[in-house]
Amino acid sequence: MSQTNLLLLCGGGGDEHAISLLSANFFETSLADIAGFNVLRVELDADGHYHTKDGDICELTNRKQIRFEDESKAAWPVDYVIPCIHGYPGETGDIQSYFELINLPYFGCDSEASRNCFNKVTAKMWFSALGIPNTPYIFLNEFNDDAITQTEQALDTWGSVFIKAASQGSSVGCYRVDSKETLASSLKEAFSYSPYVVVEKTIHARELEVAAYELDGEIVATKPGEIICAGNTFYTFDEKYAVDSQAQTKVEADISDELSQQIQEYAVKVFKGMKLSHLSRIDFFLTDENEILLNEINTFPGLTPISMFPKMLENHGDDFTQYLYSNIKSQLA
Repeated sequence: MSQTNLLLLCGGGGDEHAISLLSANFFETSLADIAGFNVLRVELDADGHYHTKDGDICELTNRKQIRFEDESKAAWPVDYVIPCIHGYPGETGDIQSYFELINLPYFGCDSEASRNCFNKVTAKMWFSALGIPNTPYIFLNEFNDDAITQTEQALDTWGSVFIKAASQGSSVGCYRVDSKETLASSLKEAFSYSPYVVVEKTIHARELEVAAYELDGEIVATKPGEIICAGNTFYTFDEKYAVDSQAQTKVEADISDELSQQIQEYAVKVFKGMKLSHLSRIDFFLTDENEILLNEINTFPGLTPISMFPKMLENHGDDFTQYLYSNIKSQLA
C-alpha cells in the first residue's frame, strides 16, 4: 500500500488555541488506527510560526513541503492536510485559501464556506436566503451613538439581547444584555473583537446541536443532541471547556420525532446550500412554542473528550476513524 504523508496542523494562536490542541489529540488517536498514513503534527503559533511536537521550527512551503529551519533535516513532502484549528485562521477560511493557492488537498470546508459561516452577518444572511428560520437581529458596523441608540431600541422591543462580535467564535465576544446600564460597555467590548457586531433577540429556548457530515457521498445529519446550561446562563466559552462546567449534554434530545426530523432537514439544507464539506456542527434553538431557529454553524467543531460532534456521530452508528478515512481517500483517489 502506498504511503500518504498527512500534515496535522493545529493551534493557530487565537482564543481557541488550547482547544485546538485537544482536538488534534483526538485526530492523532484516530489516524493511528489507519494503515498507510504517515502523520506529522505541526503547531501554528500566534506569530505565524510553525513547529513540530519536538520543537523543530519549520514552515509549509508553496512546494507542498514542510521545510525545517535545521537544514540537516530533509524536507517532508505533504500530500494532505487536516487544519485542526478552531477560530482564526482555520474556521475563518484564511488557511484554506493558502492550501487552495498551492493546490494542496485538505479536510473540511473550503475557504468561502468557512468565511460565510464564521462571519455572523454573512451566515444569517445565508440562513434567511435559504428560507431557514433564525433569530431576529440587527447589524452594526461602527461603535458610535447611533449604534448605541439602535441597540437600545432593540432592547426596548425584545426585552433582552445578545451582543455578538461578528467575526469570532461562537462564545468569544458574546454578551447578554438585560439592561441599558451595561449596554454601551458590552457593545464597545464586542467591537474590540470585530469591526462588525450582531445584536440578536434573546431567545428563551433549548439549545440543540446536530452533527452534519459527509460519508460515502451522502450528507448525514444526526438526531439533535442538547446542551443544558445551569440556571439562566448561556453556553459560554468557559462553560464549554472548563473542568468545573455546570453545563450538561445529552447525545439525543428528548423531543418528538417530527421536530427531530425537521431540524435534521434544516441541517442538511444549510449544509448543501452553503456548500459545506466533510463536517460541521449545526446549532439550533427550540422555543417553548416548538419554534425551530437556526443559531449558528461551526465548520470545524471541537473534538475534545467532552465535545458533542464525535459523540453524536458515533451515536448515529458511524465510526469516526472510518468516516475520516473515507473522506481523505475520496479526495486522494
